[in-house]
Amino acid sequence: MTQYILRRVLIAIPTILVISFVIFAILALAPGDPLAQFALNPAIPESTRERIRASLGLDQPWPVRYVKWVSSVSRGDWGISFNTKAPVLDLVWQRLPQTLQVVGLAYLIAILLAIPIGIISAVKQYSFFDQIGTIFSFIGFSVPSFFTGLVLILLFAVNLKWFPIVYKTVDGSGWAGFGEQIRQMFLPVTVLVVQQTAALTRFMRSSMLDNLSLDYVRTARAKGLKDQTVVLRHVLSNSLIPVVTLVALGIPTIFAGAIVTENLFRVNGLGALLITSIQNSDTPVVMALTFIFAILTVIFNLIADIMYGLLDPRVRFS
Repeated sequence: MTQYILRRVLIAIPTILVISFVIFAILALAPGDPLAQFALNPAIPESTRERIRASLGLDQPWPVRYVKWVSSVSRGDWGISFNTKAPVLDLVWQRLPQTLQVVGLAYLIAILLAIPIGIISAVKQYSFFDQIGTIFSFIGFSVPSFFTGLVLILLFAVNLKWFPIVYKTVDGSGWAGFGEQIRQMFLPVTVLVVQQTAALTRFMRSSMLDNLSLDYVRTARAKGLKDQTVVLRHVLSNSLIPVVTLVALGIPTIFAGAIVTENLFRVNGLGALLITSIQNSDTPVVMALTFIFAILTVIFNLIADIMYGLLDPRVRFS
């Protein structure tokens, strides 16, 4: 397995470089000028704008800027934001806790709910529980997150006034601060849980049904094993193999942030930072966020492949 991991890492390095080159080229050639705000100010002459452009390195061809960017990132320097003049890495670390609190918690809850719901729905196919779960999954998966968020805001925030509309970071300790933090997080987390649980539940149910009808399940039952043992020890491990891919590739989306939900509830996370940076043509921030997302996708894809061998002994790494 060590040789397999090393080989995949060596393949991942040029893959990440190609991805970074494509992203940088798209951002460099895209319309928009980070100095457009100065062009609207008559007090700033053209010579001053050109000096600012030269100080930011925007007067150089984009291939040259890309080589310098790769060299800086290799030393741990992700550049300076054009908009805030702050280090890009500091902006990412400032926004990361809010994104992990909301999006990360929602994804964890969705996994914990979807796997048992999918198992029970498959084992008790066409039962009342399965029908309710199927209806919930179709509604949660098909309804867009902004509509679900608006419905929850109207019901729980506007009419019942149980939860705040806008997410805010709570300053305080103890149970009072913890309770207020839960109130702040409830609506955005619920929106994400509904959508993600619906997708994972349908996938888990389908994978379980594919394995329940196979010969090894009938053989295990013919040997006298209990249904609970057959489902949990044999069917579940094989059914989790395709689900692992979906879960592993979904983890990088946590760090990308939930763009729609974060903007709807004013969560000051990475998704909101990405939208603001795109609007302001803040190329260093956009480049950093998309590149981090690409790296995480490659890493968790490798983790998913390794998990195959742990779940299925038939998988061998060569």
